[in-house]
Amino acid sequence: MGRTNRKRRSTLANRAIAASAALALGGGGLLAANIYASAGEENSQQNAQTTAAGVATIKCPDVGQALTDVPDGARQGVDQELAKLDQQVSEAYTRLADTRQAQAGDSSYVDNAILGPLKSKRAAAIDRMNINIRNAGGQPPQGAEQMAQCEGVPADQINNGGDQGQDQADGQDQNQGDGQDQGQDQGDGQDQGQDQGDGQDQGQQGGPVAADFQDITQVQPNGGPQGVNGNGLPANGDSGSTGTFTTSCGTNGNDNHNSDNVIVAPGVDNGAQHTHDYVGNQDNDAFTSDEEFLQADTSCENQGDKSSYYWPVLRLQNGEDEFDANDLGGGAEGNIGPIQEPVEAELKFVGNKTSDVVAMPQALRIITGDAKAFSNGLANANTNWSCTGFEDRQLTDKYPICPEGSSVVRTSNFQSCWDGQNIDSANHRDHVAFVNEDGSCDNGFQAIPQLQARLVYDVPAPQIENGQLVNPFAVDGFPTELHKPITDHNDFINFFDEETMNQVVECINSGQDCQ
Repeated sequence: MGRTNRKRRSTLANRAIAASAALALGGGGLLAANIYASAGEENSQQNAQTTAAGVATIKCPDVGQALTDVPDGARQGVDQELAKLDQQVSEAYTRLADTRQAQAGDSSYVDNAILGPLKSKRAAAIDRMNINIRNAGGQPPQGAEQMAQCEGVPADQINNGGDQGQDQADGQDQNQGDGQDQGQDQGDGQDQGQDQGDGQDQGQQGGPVAADFQDITQVQPNGGPQGVNGNGLPANGDSGSTGTFTTSCGTNGNDNHNSDNVIVAPGVDNGAQHTHDYVGNQDNDAFTSDEEFLQADTSCENQGDKSSYYWPVLRLQNGEDEFDANDLGGGAEGNIGPIQEPVEAELKFVGNKTSDVVAMPQALRIITGDAKAFSNGLANANTNWSCTGFEDRQLTDKYPICPEGSSVVRTSNFQSCWDGQNIDSANHRDHVAFVNEDGSCDNGFQAIPQLQARLVYDVPAPQIENGQLVNPFAVDGFPTELHKPITDHNDFINFFDEETMNQVVECINSGQDCQ
């Protein structure tokens, strides 16, 4: 498989990338050690303080989400510092995985050798970020300095069903009222805490684990894709603007991939630290300008749509290598296995239950979901997992196990309320919002067409044998997020030309179904 052709970089930049790769590989490859080593021993201890061998991952405050006002003159420098913060956490996680023997002999090792140095590096990056903001005439976020401190997450907090409190957002048990233990959804009677069994990690190193999967046939109908905490409610209904506009942009059959994110980390190589599928605009990398987007080719049948649609790839973890097995964003950061191309990628824009929609401005950027939802919590999470034939049953914090003849489905309903002014915001979220349950927009925001992205995959159902997970699939993610299904996310940059966008709005507001 190929990778998006990148623009020429300086020798200095290439050396920096090579140095970063060497650091991420840590001499032995990411996650060369079992991140759950000695987890069973630690679970048997009732000490209030978790010993080093039980620390499975690292959780850090998300500084980027605290930003509300960054002057334009500081944006580039701030984005680069935020990317460095992500890189620092990943490097610390690599060290956590590679030093299990040292941790076993020293209960203070994680604090002193990993979390302490990480705090110092983060403090320096945050300070540079604040200087950038001040120099551009802005006001740094209050309390940013206190966000330098990170914590180790104990293995038992992950394995025993906690998932950092990420159960269904509506307060219903993820088992959909069947009253059974989550581990029993697989029918083998295994407690989640036993998913690690003899202490061996299930699936790939760093996740997922057996507790991350659920038999879709055991889920009760819950109304179809709704997202989390109202994030991802469908905006359309049988009143208001009832039309649709479907754009056909393919399934990335030309293998357009990279691990950049031009929205969150423009100008930063490997800013996402995981690989994306791209459809629509074909000039997608961290260095693509708006002018270059407008000049690029598109995979969309409607050539008036040069928008960029991208999402983390889904991989089958069957022991086989992919083209990026040794690359940053790929195997070097825990994202392993063959990339699965969707068999269907439906991109549909819909209306609003209470009003007409207005045109989206060109270059509008929208991120839906949170790649760090396992660490950050559910505030920005927006996940819907299901199976064909069962889409009235949705999971938000589990991957589905689909029956024979059924395919895995990922659905993302995007934010569809816009502040009427900005194409982006400091934290890449505040300029757009999700609709209320009745379809209305708060704070004077305007209704825009809602993008509903539905991805279908023909992947073999993973097996759980004696509590052991065999041949799972998972979305790519930051290494610290352990490939949890709650971290799924989707990205969109609007590059419809004016004429085509007006057609989209007309179709939706007049109740037509167009493409």
